[in-house]
Amino acid sequence: MQIGRGVVSQRERFAWIAASACVCAIVAVPLLRVVASVFQDSGDVWEHLAATRLRAYATGTAVLAALVCTGAFLLAVPSAWLLSRYRFPMSRLLSPAMLLPLAVPGYVAAYAYTDLFSVAGPVHGFLRERGLSSSIGWLVPDMRTMGGAAVVLSSTLFPYVYFAARVAFREQPAAAVESSRVLGAGPVATLLRVELPLTAPAIGAGLILVLMETVADFGTADYCAVDTFATGVYRTWLGFGSEIGAAQLSTVVIGALLLIVAFESWIRRRRVTTDPGCRLMGDPRAPLRGLLGLGAMLVCVLPLLLGFGIPVVHLALLAFGDRGSSGEVSVIDAAQHTLTVSCIAAGIGVVLAVMLAASRRFAPGRLSRGFGGIARFGYAVPGPVIAIGVIAAVSGLSSLLRSFGLDRAAGLIAVGSLVALVLGYQTRFLGVAIAYVRAAFDRVHPRVDDAARTLRVGSLGLLLRVHVPMMRAGLIVAFIVLVADVAKELPITLMLRPFNFDTLAVRTYQLASEERLDEAAGACLALIAFGVLPAALLGQYLARLTHTRTASDDRK
Repeated sequence: MQIGRGVVSQRERFAWIAASACVCAIVAVPLLRVVASVFQDSGDVWEHLAATRLRAYATGTAVLAALVCTGAFLLAVPSAWLLSRYRFPMSRLLSPAMLLPLAVPGYVAAYAYTDLFSVAGPVHGFLRERGLSSSIGWLVPDMRTMGGAAVVLSSTLFPYVYFAARVAFREQPAAAVESSRVLGAGPVATLLRVELPLTAPAIGAGLILVLMETVADFGTADYCAVDTFATGVYRTWLGFGSEIGAAQLSTVVIGALLLIVAFESWIRRRRVTTDPGCRLMGDPRAPLRGLLGLGAMLVCVLPLLLGFGIPVVHLALLAFGDRGSSGEVSVIDAAQHTLTVSCIAAGIGVVLAVMLAASRRFAPGRLSRGFGGIARFGYAVPGPVIAIGVIAAVSGLSSLLRSFGLDRAAGLIAVGSLVALVLGYQTRFLGVAIAYVRAAFDRVHPRVDDAARTLRVGSLGLLLRVHVPMMRAGLIVAFIVLVADVAKELPITLMLRPFNFDTLAVRTYQLASEERLDEAAGACLALIAFGVLPAALLGQYLARLTHTRTASDDRK
């Protein structure tokens, strides 16, 4: 749709495209620096990696991604279907609560489960007190394995699939489902033969998000001793001290992610668009009573317990119980650092996303769409890969500035500066901001732009005086989500942070690496608190969508 073309002059269109190109460069330059490393000499590092570790990294990443996607599907789809079709005990509460596991970083859940099931943990202690350790102690899982990492990531990432499936089940055409039931198919047969094929594109899109998050995960894989590309890049940078070798390994990740993003775009194009005139399934919610209702409730409660309830309760017991730290390690400084850098990065991210969305609105075309697509790509890239790219980019820029005698400016953007750290966050999370800001922008009717034309308001004035106030709620949501994402980010912070600038994520990683999980519990709970509000907002949106759709169906 050509929106706002008549409001702006040719000069303004050029300015908006140039602005979007500059924003795109923030993401593109670090990644291009990584790709350019292919033509540099890393000594024997790349040959060593190719001969000894490359296959292990590829296998570990692929196996972990397959296990996590399978687990997320099994946890999310049955729950979404039951909550969409039936009413049972706690169903009204469970529907939005299923998104709470998004508030728990995977590595935090890994710390909690590892301590819970360790030899010195409460589960083995309970068995020893009752003399059962020797007989059934082997049943207690070892979480620092591939299986443990898969369980942790599945239980914290399944809400991506749940949300997509929940919306898709509600937006199915009622005629297809009712025809299946009239022909004698039961609820389960209808689900398998009719509803799942109809919702497959939406579920696939959710699984692609889970896949990208798994490939990008560092903290969980590193703590569970799983070899993946994300951990490999970090270990190459830290162990070999070779930025070029780590960058060359990162090019393999970027190539694989390009294929994943292309596949995700193909799935999005195949998504079924429902005829707006047809009657949708909405929210019929037939009642389930007795054992059936109890069983449905347990199916929905289990994922919530795995991804949120058990980790949070155990961490709370660690923080406030007998094993908890008595104040030796304070999280106040780390929390202040986290809040400061998260707010700065989130504020900049929202501004940059508004610029890209405005460019798409005021100067529609292939260039603005292409720059926006490139800017979103960074979300799929693992943190260590982005950190390596930022290190290469700011090192080159610092050297260039010093060659012109601008030593002070070079120091401000050098590796280990707050500027470099915020640049890494923009590369990683700008795609998240773009998604929320673009959704808010699209809700502003094009007639607003036409009215501005009659008032002789330029595009910048229209953006600041009209669009931004109308998008206030969407911008606030984007800011909150970005604050939570930046607060949880581990590898970028670990590799780019200034000296003596520990965030909550870094503090928990350090303490967990030293097996001081009881002292890390307070920081872990603070990290979860950062993520609860965005999850609650998403749950509120889902509840509002359910209420709106139900009211619309009732009017029909």
